[in-house]
Amino acid sequence: MTETNIWVLGGYQSDFARNLAREGGSFSSLTAEVVDGALTSAGVPAAAVEVLHVANAFGELFAGQAQLGARPATVRDDLWGLPASRHEAACASGSIAALAAMADLRAGNYDCALVLGVELEKTVGGSQGAAYMGTAAWAGNEGEDATFMWPYMFAKVADEYDHRYGLDDRHLRAISQLNLANAKRNPLAQTRGWDVPDLSGSSGTDDALNPPVEGRLRRYDCSQMTDGGAGVVLVNDRYLRANPGTRPVARIAGWGHRTAGLGAEQKFARSEGHPYVFPHLKQTVDQAFARAGVTLEAIDGLETHDCFSSSEYVAIDHIGLTPPGESWRAIENGTIAPGGSFPINPSGGLIGGGHPVGATGVRMLVDASRQVSDTAGQMQVEGAGRFATLNFGGSTATTVAFVLETVAVR
Repeated sequence: MTETNIWVLGGYQSDFARNLAREGGSFSSLTAEVVDGALTSAGVPAAAVEVLHVANAFGELFAGQAQLGARPATVRDDLWGLPASRHEAACASGSIAALAAMADLRAGNYDCALVLGVELEKTVGGSQGAAYMGTAAWAGNEGEDATFMWPYMFAKVADEYDHRYGLDDRHLRAISQLNLANAKRNPLAQTRGWDVPDLSGSSGTDDALNPPVEGRLRRYDCSQMTDGGAGVVLVNDRYLRANPGTRPVARIAGWGHRTAGLGAEQKFARSEGHPYVFPHLKQTVDQAFARAGVTLEAIDGLETHDCFSSSEYVAIDHIGLTPPGESWRAIENGTIAPGGSFPINPSGGLIGGGHPVGATGVRMLVDASRQVSDTAGQMQVEGAGRFATLNFGGSTATTVAFVLETVAVR
């Protein structure tokens, strides 16, 4: 029998401001922390877990470690022997791991899954780290004249918007300013203690205060190198029937998933003449909303993939918040700010909150679950009953969206 509903029992995020290499930490210590935290939050013992899905993008490069599906059993004897696997889809690795767990649960193969995302990125200097992350682009075919691959690629995305619709860089800096301000209210955010200049004024274009990185993107347009992990416990209806005292914190009401080719220029060429720069990304969002049986108007906010300010600019119009190419409207009128009609990244997102690549998609699920269970603290969007996530890897090569809703909303 197919198990229809997928429920979140609880989730955990590590402190993204930590430098685990300096602490003498490792994948083992990080995995143990996230497993313990997720199980404690969910109120379930390790014995209840039947399958594990571990997300990690760059373990071989940053830490010389592959086979990370086996890491939970390495650090927890009570997970020894359980089926486990690792998932890699660049920055969307965490969401892909969650989708795999959901498939297991919906098929009825297992009833309780632990989904983890773990990443170490501060083991090397910034230039080397950027080179490692660049392996998620189309190697040998794009960005060969870039110093920093992903700022270069997302500067190209901004240029494509400028070419098609016009783009004022002030709107990109406004996105960064907002997410860095939101991070001040997040006790786990990487930049919560940063002293950020006013990016709306001359400081935003001051090469000393906000230096250029690649193309039109500057320092504060970019997310950071981050160590960290996140975990969620997911269950199906059968688990709840067998454990009647269990109360989920959220239901995954909808999900969408599309994958395009690696190359950014490929995507631009294929969408020429289309109203959206990335039609497959729009399809991902539309699929998630359709499965949830809702329209955008029924969603109360979004955790989205702002690896760069230009990627959030993409998200704004692709979710349907504005017409194509007019994301600036939602920025200027305060729609996406706290207290606006559709807050985006109340956690600080990736720019403010941090971006441990393999953990990001799972972290989004944790934060969205907190929003719809009214447990997000100072980040709480008042009255949030449904919250969406939008996560993508590469230059939107892999795109995944989820809609989470409070358990009371049926």
